[in-house]
Amino acid sequence: MWLPLMAQASDLSPIQGFLEQHCIGCHGKDGKTKGDTNLMGWLSPKAPSSEQFYQLQSILDVLAFGEMPPEEVEPPPSDLLKAIQQEFKALQRHRQPPHHQPLIEADETLRRLNRFQYNTAVVDLLDLKGEVFSLPERILRDHSEYFQPATGKMPDTVKVGCRPLGKSQMIETRLGGVAPFPQDLRAEHGFDTQGDHLSMSPLLMEAFMNLAQSIVSSPDFNQERVGKWPIYFAPPEHPEPDPSVVARRMDRLLQHAFRGNLDEATRNRYRGYVMKLWESGQSLTSSMKAGLAAVLSSPRFLYLYHDNPSSHHNQGEPIAPLELATRLSFFLWGSLPDEPLIEAAMRGELGSDEGLTRQFDRMMKDRKLKRFCDSFPAQWLQLDRIISSAPNREVFPDFYYLKYRDSMHMVLEPLLLFESVLVENLSISQFIQSDFTYRSKLLQEAYGELGIGEKPIKGNQEVTVLTFDRYPVNDPRIGGLITNAAVMTMTSGPDHTKPITRGSWLAAVFFNRPPKPPPADVPPLTESQAAEGAPATIRERLRAHREQAQCRGCHEKIDPYGFALENYSPIGTWRERDEQGLPIDVSGTLFGKDTFQDIQGFKSSMMQHRERLAQALCAQLLSFALGRSLVPEDHPAVASMVANTAAKDFPLQSLLLEVILSEPFRSKSAYIKTKTP
Repeated sequence: MWLPLMAQASDLSPIQGFLEQHCIGCHGKDGKTKGDTNLMGWLSPKAPSSEQFYQLQSILDVLAFGEMPPEEVEPPPSDLLKAIQQEFKALQRHRQPPHHQPLIEADETLRRLNRFQYNTAVVDLLDLKGEVFSLPERILRDHSEYFQPATGKMPDTVKVGCRPLGKSQMIETRLGGVAPFPQDLRAEHGFDTQGDHLSMSPLLMEAFMNLAQSIVSSPDFNQERVGKWPIYFAPPEHPEPDPSVVARRMDRLLQHAFRGNLDEATRNRYRGYVMKLWESGQSLTSSMKAGLAAVLSSPRFLYLYHDNPSSHHNQGEPIAPLELATRLSFFLWGSLPDEPLIEAAMRGELGSDEGLTRQFDRMMKDRKLKRFCDSFPAQWLQLDRIISSAPNREVFPDFYYLKYRDSMHMVLEPLLLFESVLVENLSISQFIQSDFTYRSKLLQEAYGELGIGEKPIKGNQEVTVLTFDRYPVNDPRIGGLITNAAVMTMTSGPDHTKPITRGSWLAAVFFNRPPKPPPADVPPLTESQAAEGAPATIRERLRAHREQAQCRGCHEKIDPYGFALENYSPIGTWRERDEQGLPIDVSGTLFGKDTFQDIQGFKSSMMQHRERLAQALCAQLLSFALGRSLVPEDHPAVASMVANTAAKDFPLQSLLLEVILSEPFRSKSAYIKTKTP
């Protein structure tokens, strides 16, 4: 625990007065600590600790989302709450980082490449025609090269495939004899880019060394498959060993592989290794392959890193230009920076907003942007969960087409929507209620009543290369990410919907507020019988469940989201009655004040608060980019991102640019992440 330095002008009295009047009564006074939250520390004249800042940020969040105070307690006036939020932001600006950092948990100074990044980095380094190894986690496969971001428009018809759900989709051009290392673990409610999950054990280091050897030893590693074969591996004009030839080839290879971070000692070490092999009688081609294997096993290739801040008194110290280029490239392209980006960094152009924006605009038009679409949205939406979804064949026989499942088609709809919003730079409000969507004929048929236009003719359905067409959306029951069939299916059980699971998903994805896991002693939900013995709806059963004190807090937060989606069956079709034939009631209250009666009202309420989606999405994008979870010091930057894009209704490309221009993205950091209260 550490105490941040506070500017002398900082005044805690407004915050202290607010907490004492509205919060201390239940959270600290006379020993009361409801929700295990004690705020008495804020009444101390000492500067607040890091843990207290987490505490206050959490309090302001639950007040903004209407989760506090309880229904029986009158909430603080909205103008007072806004004033305290401004006081908190001012207080954050006066905070300084600690002198000593004995334990760093939220640190992005060192993390290795994950499996996805390793593959793309090797592909770009060698201009490989195909992949190094197959990646099932890359869900959407492009069969028609439809993704052309430079056009600013997605085509009306695309031909795609679904990798994890169809074996034929794994048949692609790749290096024979090369097997990937295991898929990297994702952080809970996070991404597979998080540094604390990307460590390097001795066993994994050995696996990387073997992987590098298998790449250069592959029978497919030849001049037909390696685009840069003439530059690095072609036989020389003269067979005699020549240091200048080795130096020319290795320097270019090292410059790209090590992202421009290259000193003379490193150059000489790799040059000497290749030269020694050539002089021993091996061909230059074999010697350069051995040099490449050494490069691919080097920590300089395997790790993303930056130097620690030179002074702990200046947490916002800019990272070096080449390190910023690497961070930018791995964020947008999931791979190495290219030569124009490295050259811009070495010229100092990335030090200005204009220089960074020029590179951003260039990179957003490159087809490598598809790597961002192959990585971020599926993880953000947790779409891998649909792989384990298995609706009951007897209850939902139409879900299964021959031996293939509708989920092959379902999972592509939200991904194509995300890509369209990104390429066309549309507002993120399209994620709540879009005016278009992409569907295959099979998916149109599977939606039933929610199909668009004329019902397609049954039969002749595709199971490998899938054709998806763009359809306009006018029905508020469909469109967006909230109510698509993939989400509805993966958040349901085999026979029944799961409002709690659906509500938890929406809270985590759209508002970046995942609920805490239930306690170990939480009582099970009662059987579907009301007090009189008649069938009970899920709402009635959960109402009794919520009467228990240990259950009420979380359910008040997530149940309105889940109940709002009850009109959607376990496979995403529309229904007016539940599994027991009882009428469905989806009414509820959003954020403690906005009432709704149907899905249209629910989405309308969401649209009124889309700045909260923008705030959550910016935080998730920044966490994905930095490879760490965010800390309170990052929140002012996230607030600025939202404020700077609000007038344009939060275009997705503008949010990405704001992330890149933000201080956390451009700065070194080594924050201590204390336990969130």
